[in-house]
Amino acid sequence: MTSDLLTEAPSDTRPAARRELRRDLYAVAAAVLLFATAAVLGTVIEDRDGTLFVNWPPLLAYWAPHLGPGTPAAIAVAVAVVAYGPALAARLPWRRLLLAVWGAGTAWTWSLALIDGWQRGIARRLTTRYEYLQVIDDFRDIPATLRHFTEHIVVGAAPEHWPAHIAGHPPAATLTFVYLDRVGLGGGAWAGVWCITLGTTAALGILVTLRALVDERLARRAAPFLVLAPAAVWMGTSADGYFAAVAAWAVALLALAVTGHRPRWTGLASGLLFGLTVFLSYGLTLYVVIAAAVLVLGSRRARPLPFALAGFAVVPVVFTALGFYWWQAYGLLVTRYDQGAGGTRPQAYWVWANLACQVLVVGLATAAGLRRTGSVLLRRERTAAFRLGVLVLGALVAMLVADLSGMSKAETERIWLPFALWLLPACAFLTRPRAWLAAQAVLALLVNHLLLTGW
Repeated sequence: MTSDLLTEAPSDTRPAARRELRRDLYAVAAAVLLFATAAVLGTVIEDRDGTLFVNWPPLLAYWAPHLGPGTPAAIAVAVAVVAYGPALAARLPWRRLLLAVWGAGTAWTWSLALIDGWQRGIARRLTTRYEYLQVIDDFRDIPATLRHFTEHIVVGAAPEHWPAHIAGHPPAATLTFVYLDRVGLGGGAWAGVWCITLGTTAALGILVTLRALVDERLARRAAPFLVLAPAAVWMGTSADGYFAAVAAWAVALLALAVTGHRPRWTGLASGLLFGLTVFLSYGLTLYVVIAAAVLVLGSRRARPLPFALAGFAVVPVVFTALGFYWWQAYGLLVTRYDQGAGGTRPQAYWVWANLACQVLVVGLATAAGLRRTGSVLLRRERTAAFRLGVLVLGALVAMLVADLSGMSKAETERIWLPFALWLLPACAFLTRPRAWLAAQAVLALLVNHLLLTGW
C-alpha cells in the first residue's frame, strides 16, 4: 500500500509518481496562498483598524533583515542534514539515531537563535516584561504565593496583577524558573539553555512514539524532518518548546505502556507527565485528543490505564492541596484574556490566519505530507501508514479545537508548538526527502534572517 509513497517508483509507475508530486506541489501552492492572503489582508486590517496587535501580520515579528553569529553554523547544519540526514537515519542503530537527532536538532535550534545574537536570541528572551523571570522574587514563599495566585490574574482585582505569561499559565510554568533560580541557575541565559536543551528532546519523544505505535521505518524517515524543522525558529528560546517536550514524552511513555513495554511504570510516568503538562499550559489539556489516538492504536490499552490515571492525579492533587484551583484560575484567565489584546483581536481573521502562521512553523514539506496523510486515511487500510495518519490527525484536530476556542488569537507560531511538532512526521510519506528537507531549511533560514520574531 505504501510503496508508491515511500520508495522511488519503477519506470512503469513513474506517471503515477509524477501525479503524486504534482498534487504535493498543489498543496504547497495552497499553503503559500493561505499565508500570502493572511499577510496582505492582515496588513490592511492592522493599518486600518490597529486591532491585530502584530507588526508583521500574521506573525508577531518585525521586518529586519540581518545576519548574526549563528548564520554560518545554521547554514552548515542545514547542508549537513540535507546531504546526510536521510541516509544516516536509515542505517544508524536506533539509540545512536536518537542521539544524532537530539544533537543535530540542538545544533539547529541554537544556531538559529544565535542569528539574533547571544543577548537578543538567548539571554534576554525570557526576561521581558511579559515573561516568567519578572516574578521570581514574588515566589519567596511558594505555598503562600500559590494560595493567592488567582487573585493576581485579572487586571484590577489586586493592587498588582501578574504579567501576561504568568497570568496566562498555571503556576508550574513559573515554578520551573523559580526552582532553576533556587538551585543557582537564575537569569535569562540559564532559562534559555533549559528551554532549548529540553525542548529539542521533543523530537525524541515523537520518534519513540512512532516506533512503538507505527513502524520503525516510518519513524526513521520522519527523523530528519524533526531535526530540520522551521519550528526551531520559535523553539529557541521559548518556554513553549519546553512545554512541548514534556507533553511529547508523556505521549511517548503512554505509547510504550499501551504496547506492553513495562506498562505499570511507563503508564505511571506518562500520567505524571500529563498531569504536569496541564499545569504548564491550560491549552495543553487538548493533548487528550493525541492521548486518545495513542489509546486507539495501542494493542494493550486497558492494562496501563489505572497506573496512568493514578500518575495523572498526583500533580493536580498537590497543587489543589497548596491552594491553587485550576478551573477557577482558567475562568479568571478568560476574563484577563478579554481585558487585553485577545479581547480586541478579530476572531474572523485569526480563525484562519492562525493556520497561516503554521505554514512557516511546519514548513512547505509538511503541507505536502499532510496532503499524503489525507490520502492514506481515506484508503482506510490498517497499515503502518494509516497508524501514522491517525497520530497526525489527532494533533491536527487538537490544533483546530484550540483555533475554534477563540483563546488562541495570534502568536500561535509559539503557542501551538506542542501541537505543530506532531504534524512533522507526515513528511515521512514524501519521496525525494533531500529536496523537501532543503525547502524546510531555506524557509527557516529566510524567516530567521529577514524577521525579528517576538519569541
